[in-house]
Amino acid sequence: MRVATDDILTRPLGAKPSAGQRLRSLRQVRITAPLMLGGLVAGLVVGLSILVVVGDPEGGEPSAVAAITLREPVMAPVAAQVPPKAERPKSASSSADEVETASGVTVFRPTGTAAPTDAVVIQVPSAAPIRLSAAPDSRLIERGRHGNLPRLGEGRLRSLDVYARPEAGGGSGPRVAILVSGLGIGQAATASAITRLPPAVSLAFAPYGGDLERTVTRAREAGHEVLLQAPMEPFDYPDSDPGPQTLLTTSRPPENLDRLSWIMSRFPGFVGIVNYMGAKLTSDAAALDPVLREIGARGLGFVDDGTSPRSLATTLAGKAKVPVARAEIVLDALARPEAIDRELARLEAQARQKGFALASASAMPMSIDRIARWAAEAESRGIRLVPVSVALRGSGPTRLTSAKP
Repeated sequence: MRVATDDILTRPLGAKPSAGQRLRSLRQVRITAPLMLGGLVAGLVVGLSILVVVGDPEGGEPSAVAAITLREPVMAPVAAQVPPKAERPKSASSSADEVETASGVTVFRPTGTAAPTDAVVIQVPSAAPIRLSAAPDSRLIERGRHGNLPRLGEGRLRSLDVYARPEAGGGSGPRVAILVSGLGIGQAATASAITRLPPAVSLAFAPYGGDLERTVTRAREAGHEVLLQAPMEPFDYPDSDPGPQTLLTTSRPPENLDRLSWIMSRFPGFVGIVNYMGAKLTSDAAALDPVLREIGARGLGFVDDGTSPRSLATTLAGKAKVPVARAEIVLDALARPEAIDRELARLEAQARQKGFALASASAMPMSIDRIARWAAEAESRGIRLVPVSVALRGSGPTRLTSAKP
């Protein structure tokens, strides 16, 4: 059985199609053309169903139906919003270091040990810094010839108690008190000491600075307990001159006490007096004893800065029942960074041995820097910084005998 074909590729070259082949080709054109037209219309008209019926004039030929429906575009699923990193809950596997950093607390460990993987011991910082009592307190001042002076209040209320910085926290362990003196004259050194040194470090101000009251107020607002330096006669006076109103061994007691009144009227809020120079006066019992008695009678303490080994301050204060303390170590007696670091290490060792140690230093930039560096890590080694008034307060005098190696 032979099957006719109208394929142009199989037709003999130059041969014309037969009548039957032309008829079949015409039928295919009639069918294909409406189908193409229907597809074009379906692409232009949205959301309609188009039915294309192809008729066959010869009869019996098939018809084609094309149904096209336009759907809404399918959007890619939106990824679930990832919470910011800070809001993601920490997994159970978070390291102790990450927990400590995120919590904002200070963690204390023995030197050389790392954070444990299962548990940590942390110390939460105080919610608010320690605030000192406002100065002046009307209960503790009286008018003198040179201005307001400290005095004992009713019930023997003392400036030493009211203006002292409270000792932070409790617990046991070695304690260290540091007194930095010579402030109030150089603005840069004074600002550096107030801002860089821990609040537990006590500051002593010379009586000669300008705008002293405002400067001392700023130091107390930062949490520093303050003391007042009294210029006293050194052995090489007047070659070494502490300044105006210096207390002298050759002056009569009333004259020295009047000078002391001028010194004490410079600013309020101090807990005690510190010698400025004064190796000769502090070694002269007749000159020093009236000064110490006046200091005690006004509710103050006396701090010997430890620069003179001949000082009789602790001996005389005991007899006069005046609160007194003596610095055991002068941190910057040798003004070199490595020397100051050695003295700080010795101070720490002495505190561990005795439970408490008191040191003094001047307000040199180098001293402030080395003390600030040491203090930043002292607590992590178990050392507690306390104010100098800790050595002064209590019933009767507090003696801290110098311990030289």
